Amino acid sequence: MEARISIRQAALADAGIIHRIIERSIRIGCALDHRNNAQQVSDWVEQHNADQLCRWLADSRIYLNIALLQDKPVGVGMATADGDIALCHVQPEWFRRGVGRALIDDLEAWLRIRGVADAHLNSTRTGEAFYRHLGYRETASPLLHRGLRTLPMSKPLPS
Repeated sequence: MEARISIRQAALADAGIIHRIIERSIRIGCALDHRNNAQQVSDWVEQHNADQLCRWLADSRIYLNIALLQDKPVGVGMATADGDIALCHVQPEWFRRGVGRALIDDLEAWLRIRGVADAHLNSTRTGEAFYRHLGYRETASPLLHRGLRTLPMSKPLPS
C-alpha cells in the first residue's frame, strides 16, 4: 500500500529541495520535450534558480506547494493569484502515483478560495495527457516558448 501524500505550503527553507525536484523532473521526466538538448535543459532549469524561487516564495500573490511522502519531498507546484498554474514537477520515480494530482488539487483549491473562475496553464508534451485527465482543455494552438512546445490549456473551477 502506498504511503499517504501530504501537501503543504512551501517555505523559504524549502528553496533548495524545490530546485532539486524541479531539476530532476526536467532532466529525467521531460526528455520528450527537451530531447536531451543540454542548452535547453540548462536554460529551463535556470528559470527556477534559487534566487527566483526565493522571490516567488516571498510573493503573496504566488502559492508554492510541496508534496511529501513519509516526510520526504517528492513534488512541487505553483499557482499565481490570477489563475495561472505555473508549474507542477514531481520526482520521476514518483510519476503516476497521485503526487501530481494532489499538487494540482491543492493549487486549484487555493485558486477557488481566491474566487478564480478558471485555471490556466501552458503544458509541455510531457504533461499534456496528465492535464487532460484532470479536466484541462486546449484553449489555443501550441506555442513555442524558449524552444519548447507548449499547449495553452484551461479548466473551469467550480465554486
